[in-house]
Amino acid sequence: RAGLVGEDGPTHHGAFDLAFLRPIPNLTIAAPYDEHELRRLMFTAQQTDMGPFVIRYPRGRGRVADWKCPLELIPVGTGRPLHEGTDIALLSLGAIGNLAADAVAEAEQRGISVAHYDMRFLKPLDASILHTVGQRFKKVITLENGVVSGGLGSAVLEFFADHGYAPKVVRMGLPDAFVEHGTVPELLRICHLDTPSILETIENI
Repeated sequence: RAGLVGEDGPTHHGAFDLAFLRPIPNLTIAAPYDEHELRRLMFTAQQTDMGPFVIRYPRGRGRVADWKCPLELIPVGTGRPLHEGTDIALLSLGAIGNLAADAVAEAEQRGISVAHYDMRFLKPLDASILHTVGQRFKKVITLENGVVSGGLGSAVLEFFADHGYAPKVVRMGLPDAFVEHGTVPELLRICHLDTPSILETIENI
């Protein structure tokens, strides 16, 4: 029950797990984009000898009505491209990528070409995707439903620094503060993580 969880109260949000788990050695951290990816990650976690395997999923219902799908292995540490683009790269982790996909589609209607990648894994990161993004793009957005300090955005910045890439990076995530309770749509809007806020960031980066 990770990320913003709604009206359970400010102490119940799953805000900090990505940041505090990421430094732990020999730990795999994954976050599925939808129900199909969740099934595949659960299957993968049982078939691989990777040690502890964390699968981060949000509270609530997803978007996939027919959640049944073939059980297939996902290579650990691999993401996937969701949309091709040339102007900006958007790297999302987990189910919040669905909101990003809506923003990317709207941006395309407005003449902005956004490459959208579902990173799948916070640890290990997909180095192939990050090398591609570092070489091809001067503007990068990272998006996560977790505290922005120490999570995906921080990991991406560390990778770029270690490999000599210097794009402009805007990190989108939960603020360095305790978020009050409210409905998930309300909190996403307040934290500037809803689709209009993602679109605004795409337009203004």
